[in-house]
Amino acid sequence: MSASTSFLAVDLGASSGRLMDCRWDGLRFRLDEVHRFPNGGVRFGADLHWDALRLWAEIESGLRKFRGLRGDLPAGIGIDAWGVDFALLDERDRLIGNPYHYRDGRTRGVAAAVEAAIGGRELFRLTGVQTMEINTAFQLARMVMDHDPQLERARGLLMMPDLFQFLMSGEKRAEYTEASTTELYDLRGRRWSSEALAKLRLPAGIFPEVAMPATILGPLLPAVQAECGFSGGFPCIAVASHDTASAVAAIPGLDEGSVFLSSGTWSLMGIAVDEPNLSDEAFAGGFTNEGSATGAALLMKNMTGLWILQECARMWEAEGRPVQWAELEAAAAESEAFRSLIDPSAADFQAPADMRAAVQRWCAQTGQAVPESPGQMARCVFESLSFGYRAVVEELERLTGRALETVRIVGGGSLNRFLCQMTADACGRQVVAGPVEAAALGNALVQAVATGHVKSLAEGQAALRDSVEYRSYEPRHAELWREGFESFKKVVARGAEGRAAAART
Repeated sequence: MSASTSFLAVDLGASSGRLMDCRWDGLRFRLDEVHRFPNGGVRFGADLHWDALRLWAEIESGLRKFRGLRGDLPAGIGIDAWGVDFALLDERDRLIGNPYHYRDGRTRGVAAAVEAAIGGRELFRLTGVQTMEINTAFQLARMVMDHDPQLERARGLLMMPDLFQFLMSGEKRAEYTEASTTELYDLRGRRWSSEALAKLRLPAGIFPEVAMPATILGPLLPAVQAECGFSGGFPCIAVASHDTASAVAAIPGLDEGSVFLSSGTWSLMGIAVDEPNLSDEAFAGGFTNEGSATGAALLMKNMTGLWILQECARMWEAEGRPVQWAELEAAAAESEAFRSLIDPSAADFQAPADMRAAVQRWCAQTGQAVPESPGQMARCVFESLSFGYRAVVEELERLTGRALETVRIVGGGSLNRFLCQMTADACGRQVVAGPVEAAALGNALVQAVATGHVKSLAEGQAALRDSVEYRSYEPRHAELWREGFESFKKVVARGAEGRAAAART
């Protein structure tokens, strides 16, 4: 082994992407950012898309930068990204249109229509995935309903990270963890669900072979080598391509007594399990099962996360009142506790046109004080997220019989000390925060296992423990936060009652 080996991790997020150089010296990992670029939806008329070609150009730019900085070949490259979104290819493997963004409005009402015909419980039995309108299943169902010519023309479907792996390696595969986000994949049988595809009238022939994490797909294509200035090829590796699975792979100490929390635009909270939980209780609780880097499963719940506050901040900035995160935390700390609370899992906060108005409307409709200032809004969001985390931890304990004593936070939210301490206080459990760049580290770790530089995920996670800074938070003011949690549960119940009443009318 050389003194230092590079693994390139392409980590695509909903608001930014980056190419990271993760260097392994045989004892520790070190992560260096090579190239970072903005990402986001591009609106064309009424539709919201991803700019796939620009993202590919940015990946190539990152490769050229690495070549200029390092001058040597990396040991591998892997891609992780968000779930559910996909690209369609024609008979000559050409891109058919721009991939849709999961927040595009075309799927509104589709889940209800599908469930009326099939039943949400049946889809959960087949796939283990929570029903959300953004899921691949409902995006495709919309195309079937519309007799969309793009779907009729399609001869292949690739999820977003799989699309870029295809452009790098020429291999058309669906990586296991990413496929598991679609609500079309049978986690128990480790195959596409023929029943789900048939019930949704989807063409089974467009779904590619599934590759497990740590599969070497092939070398970087000669054309890409030439474009980016490399003298030879290096392995393109299917990592845990769903960014949540990659992030969880980078958590040392995720044992039977631990719950993970991937905190960022979304909050994804759960535990590692050997088999998917398809129980009525898991379905009723809104839990989802997705693939893990080990080839097993993650039982978790998806919640809208810091995006709620990010959207509020975006609106303040548009009004000429930009607010930095440090200012929001300070203002929240000075604001009244438990004044206003929301249910961060509610559909109201997934894609509203005006996030501040959505929060204020929720508070007014549930009989609470309406947050007006940035500090009040931030306090509302931070406390609500923290109580939402406690509710998930307690549900997981009931579902599994485990005693969950530690919350392990990864992702950008692990940098937010105010939220981390609130999470410890609200959950009444120790919080261990870090690593921040968990998805990129997990991506590189799976590559190291695939190439034999690291014997196992467990060995690599032990090395990560010595490679990354972690911060611990202990719970405080137990009685005060217990009372606040009781208020939160009442607010959530009132919100649910209000939605049910609105649906009846």
